[in-house]
Amino acid sequence: MRKGRFNRAVGIFIALTASGAAALLWFAVAAGGPELSESPAQGLLLGFWSILYNTDAPAPRVILAAMALALLMAAGVATVDRRIANRSRRSLDPLTGPLAPRVVMSATRGVYAGPVTVTVLIPAHNEETSLPLTIASLLEQSRRPDRVIVVADNCTDATVALAQRAGVEVVESVDNTQKKAGALNQVLKRLLPGLGDNDVVMIMDADTRLDDGFLAAAVDRFSHDRALMAVGGLFYGEDGHGLIGQFQRNEYLRYSREIGRRRGRVFVLTGTASMFRSRALRTVAESRGASIPGTPGDVYDTAALTEDNELTIALKSLGGLMVSPAQCTVVTELMPSWSTLWAQRLRWQRGALENIGAYGITPQTLRYWAQQLGIGYGVIALGSYLLLIFLMVFSLDTWIWFPFWLGLGVLFMVERVATVWRGGWRARLLAVTLFPELFFDMFLNVVYLKGVADISLGRTASWQHVTHARPRETMGAERS
Repeated sequence: MRKGRFNRAVGIFIALTASGAAALLWFAVAAGGPELSESPAQGLLLGFWSILYNTDAPAPRVILAAMALALLMAAGVATVDRRIANRSRRSLDPLTGPLAPRVVMSATRGVYAGPVTVTVLIPAHNEETSLPLTIASLLEQSRRPDRVIVVADNCTDATVALAQRAGVEVVESVDNTQKKAGALNQVLKRLLPGLGDNDVVMIMDADTRLDDGFLAAAVDRFSHDRALMAVGGLFYGEDGHGLIGQFQRNEYLRYSREIGRRRGRVFVLTGTASMFRSRALRTVAESRGASIPGTPGDVYDTAALTEDNELTIALKSLGGLMVSPAQCTVVTELMPSWSTLWAQRLRWQRGALENIGAYGITPQTLRYWAQQLGIGYGVIALGSYLLLIFLMVFSLDTWIWFPFWLGLGVLFMVERVATVWRGGWRARLLAVTLFPELFFDMFLNVVYLKGVADISLGRTASWQHVTHARPRETMGAERS
């Protein structure tokens, strides 16, 4: 049975908490701010450009207080996250942590479950354009999968025929009305009972291409650590789609870099490509309706908009150990237009809120709550920054430069460029211009606000599928 501790209240709780934190900081800064100078000074930049500038800056104690608060919050979240992870790994209670490493190691000590095998499930709904490239990337792996199954869900195009022509198995869903999660549940109910503990199930999107070496690296991890329950992929954006495509590629680059700095500790087992030990999926199915939300016997919670995020929280709640190695990378589809990007991100955001609302505040969900509160605070901070710039532009005849804030802007720009450096000159050029990415961030912030509003008002959420144009030539034709 779904816990539902927060449900609609999750959006209101996050909005009030983030707004309260922003208001508190505002009052603290306003109370300790310095007196403004009488008027800005005039000077020459580069010997010929006449500018007005103002040297006013926040009081040193305000700057130090803000820095200390930021460091304290970051260190606090990291410390709590580490303590929770360590406690989960050391748990010996098979009831509260049936997938905890010490529980799994104890249960499997001295038992040889055979070599690691890989069965790949590719859920596909009208994916004739992208599916051939996805299958090819699997069959070209240095360590090929033992079995590939395309889960065709209510397809009306050539998806089934193309999969059969590529030489892989095809299973068509039966009377499925529960989208991707429902189709996968149908196949997993038949597949899991026949798999051993060293049999791994990989679930990947039909618009994803594995980089060579993905399966070899993942199988090596599973072979050397029998307590490991899941391996997630690090995803990068495909080429093309102009400016909106580069926005998304930069975003994914920063996410992968963040996971790398966390030494592979997983935040989300992305649906683009993730691998699960069969023991983990069986335990999730057995725990549904009891210790975790969902319908008993289902691996995926069909009520969740973001089934991959929900499954990640489920595995963490059961004590599962998971990792995203740097060698396990994939290239995934990007949204080609602002409307499709809006629909995708709104589903992600709404799904994330619903997931933590369903699980409530637990040790395993604390970091997810902190992330949502951080996003909420960032919406207020970035919105206020751009609003102040707008007011300055339209209320003054002459632009006034503030060296202090200009210096902070330069540091921010350096950080933006450094975090996408490996993406090449296009990624760096977009980052160094700064403001386009800030406005892209504002677009995502509006999506966030829409998600909070929708869940708070109880509006019905929807799952939208992106339809691709038919390939113009052969199966290997480039996607449009």
